Amino acid sequence: MEASEVLKLVAQLQQSTGIVDATAGIDLISALETLKSTCSAVQASATDGVATAIAEQRRAIGKPKAQWRAGVASQIGLARRESPNKGGRFLGLARALIHEMPHTYARLLAGELNEWRVTLLVRETACLTVEDRQVIDKRLCSDPATLKNLGDKTIESKAKVLAAQLDPASVVKKKQKAFSQRRTSTRPQPDYMCEFKTLTSMDRAVSMWATLRKAADSIVGVGSETRTRDQVMADLAYERITGATTAKAGAAVAVNLVLSDETLLAGSKEPAHLDGYGEIPASIARQLVRDALAEDVRVTLRKLYAEPSSGALTAMESKSRTFPTALARLIDLRDRRCRTPWCDAPIRHRDHIRSFARGGKTTANNGAGLCAACNHAKEADGWESGPRPKSKGVVHVYDFETPTGHAYSSEAPRMPVARRYSSFFEHELTLNMTAA
Repeated sequence: MEASEVLKLVAQLQQSTGIVDATAGIDLISALETLKSTCSAVQASATDGVATAIAEQRRAIGKPKAQWRAGVASQIGLARRESPNKGGRFLGLARALIHEMPHTYARLLAGELNEWRVTLLVRETACLTVEDRQVIDKRLCSDPATLKNLGDKTIESKAKVLAAQLDPASVVKKKQKAFSQRRTSTRPQPDYMCEFKTLTSMDRAVSMWATLRKAADSIVGVGSETRTRDQVMADLAYERITGATTAKAGAAVAVNLVLSDETLLAGSKEPAHLDGYGEIPASIARQLVRDALAEDVRVTLRKLYAEPSSGALTAMESKSRTFPTALARLIDLRDRRCRTPWCDAPIRHRDHIRSFARGGKTTANNGAGLCAACNHAKEADGWESGPRPKSKGVVHVYDFETPTGHAYSSEAPRMPVARRYSSFFEHELTLNMTAA
């Protein structure tokens, strides 16, 4: 099936609006769910086909085996409008379904399992040999009735049980590998809240939660305490991790807050940018500054300059092949996250958009903040990229093309500049708040 035929179907679906009959509406919802699963199966087949074709092409011209699939996951992610990390997951899922789990693939193609439930089956059998994986594939998915009407948890549990029965040693190794990947992370939440996550073993996580709950139970309802148990537990977690005496005290960390001079000093409503979180309202930014000044917190001020019409930072240049500290900091503040479309990963590398070997200069205009995966992907054969010339009123933009000839562009986010312009360049203020 060609892409043009799929787009014709999309056009037909786009006209399917205004359902008024409930029975017909339910039938349509069910049919569309089947279609979604079938589309996922066809996507998996196409994904494996793309990876195989690229690998064969590179093998034929004598490339080392380690380079046969370099950058493929990033291309899959771009095509699906997802991050390279997810592109890698989709590639792994496709290869498992096509080459090792044909019955599971058949259930997906028939619309009897959705993409997430198929992903659970692939994930829970990933530690097994191909032979054992195929045994589970046959037991669970050769007969459509086996998993009919079962939910995510039940399907996941069935796969886990069979995996443990067939190869207990592999399951133990999988558990050990998972523990080695323990980490912490943050995720922005609505209403200017943020979720702090710790990925660790089940026993450790339950122990930490139980400890906080026990401590909170001794505080809730005592004296004039008005906080709920959940609020006390959240405050205790903050206090014990940071060493602050109360949840209101400042922690010994540095925080970058980028805001215009008018937002800070003249009551402007232009939002600010909090590094590691995102855009925040001007009033909240000013409150953060007031709170920092009121506490025992050292606040330092660093000036940046942006074009007022576009919010683009002005360039800093260097003759060095590597980006010096000040220029790297400017790129980080300008780009905020990895510049690859749909990739929200933290910046790990400051990359020459046009490579140094091809005459690319170490400048802000030829620099981009990328995650490690995206930087490595663009080094594969067939990737081409270059910055657009700087122009007044335009934020930083660069274009790139993948080995399959598909073109994409990346535009830096606009900086928070003041609305009232008194000169060509507008001051941007970066406040660095660190506990004394």
